[in-house]
Amino acid sequence: MKLKITFLPLLVTFSVFSQNITAKLIDQNTKEPIPYANIKTGPYNGVISNDEGFFTITFEDDTKPITISCMGYNNLTIKVNDIKKLNFIIELQQAINQLDEVFISTRTPNADSIIARVKAKLSNNYNFNLQQYNIFKRSTNHVNFKSLEFEIDKASHVKKKQLEGVNKSLIQLANQVKHSNMVQFTDFKGTVYTLHKDSIKLKVEKATELLDAKNDFSIDNIQEKMQHIILRYLDTTKTYKIKTGLFKIEDSLSLKDEDFRENNTNEFTVSYLNNSTKSLLKLSQFYKNSFLDNILNSNLYNYNIDDIGYNNEELTYVITFTPRKGKAKYTGKLYVTDDNYAITRADYNYYKNRHGQKVNLRLILGVKYIENISEGTIIFEKDSSNLYHPKYIKQSSGSYFYVSRPLKFIENSNEGYKVNFDFKIEGDNATKEELLITGHNTLTVLDFKAEQQVKKTPVIKLNAYEKTIWDDEGILEPSLEMKSFKSE
Repeated sequence: MKLKITFLPLLVTFSVFSQNITAKLIDQNTKEPIPYANIKTGPYNGVISNDEGFFTITFEDDTKPITISCMGYNNLTIKVNDIKKLNFIIELQQAINQLDEVFISTRTPNADSIIARVKAKLSNNYNFNLQQYNIFKRSTNHVNFKSLEFEIDKASHVKKKQLEGVNKSLIQLANQVKHSNMVQFTDFKGTVYTLHKDSIKLKVEKATELLDAKNDFSIDNIQEKMQHIILRYLDTTKTYKIKTGLFKIEDSLSLKDEDFRENNTNEFTVSYLNNSTKSLLKLSQFYKNSFLDNILNSNLYNYNIDDIGYNNEELTYVITFTPRKGKAKYTGKLYVTDDNYAITRADYNYYKNRHGQKVNLRLILGVKYIENISEGTIIFEKDSSNLYHPKYIKQSSGSYFYVSRPLKFIENSNEGYKVNFDFKIEGDNATKEELLITGHNTLTVLDFKAEQQVKKTPVIKLNAYEKTIWDDEGILEPSLEMKSFKSE
């Protein structure tokens, strides 16, 4: 049995067998938080500080040192008991800018030649095939609805009083949606087995979902709620066909409980989690026409040396990249080691007013979509054989959406009574996905074939964040927003 004691405001949990400590990294001069610092608890073990500089580690001996490293700061080796004396706030000292010193003592390096050497060394520095990665993944989703318009155009055989009732209910739904705080947090921990970039298997050990079910307002969910409202005012003994534009959606829609039951499934589809994990991992790979391969294409991008210093005791060039041609969309920084020309970190975001996928079929199909946010960070860590593997991947994306969808309810009867209905939705959504790799091993083809991916995995649904669920797990420290979230 574990004995636990909790200290506020930062959570520090002590147990007979292991202990957890949460601390915050800040800049010694500016007192600003330091995100994405590497906190090593062993040669190839540790975590990453989150966006707000917080991290949590699990340990058994508070006299054992940990090492904290981050580009632009001096490495710090500190014992856990010393962190407690600092009130769980760790200040990192900025490293002296060594750009001029290096340029004076050696021939000035050329950014294009460094990028060329990076490309030449890729096969020596990285290998994604036949790897086993221990992972923790977090997804954070926000939706902000700017406007909603619901209107019944035509309703044969429906009385005026009924129409007033349905319109009142629809207005209430619209107000609820517009004033909702639609946010969802999904965490899971497990193991990824890779054959190659397009073939991975996922084993999920634990999964949680933090969501206010009352504010679950995806576009499809809103449409379902509206259908439910409208059906209440129709003949509840009948079934209905529903059409949107030229497309038939359902042949036998009714108000029966089994047709509109709450989605209370306590399972995730593993193939969906697999695909989202694979997409994140691909951001850290260098195959032809991959994200990083395009960033290293000198026909698409210009490169300049911005800084040079030590990162995790490796002399590192900081190279900025900007678009050379119109189809290049990103700007950011690459961190390249001087000894083996490996990229240890990449930061990126859209350049100026450039954007991703854009669909404007507003006049034809009533749909408009613009991907206007894409930014992230990819951090690599070197293993005992001098190969670099992804340690942390973050991808934030956002988009504007507009949907104008006409719906027609047609009664399944000889009379074929109809109700015509229009709704318009406009808003923005934002998604942040984070992947932390906490350990890895090499595999054989037989090892990969022996692993079986199941179809479903249990999920723990939460109304508020519960830190104890992930005690001793070595995960990403949640954001303050996630810690304070409570469903209504």
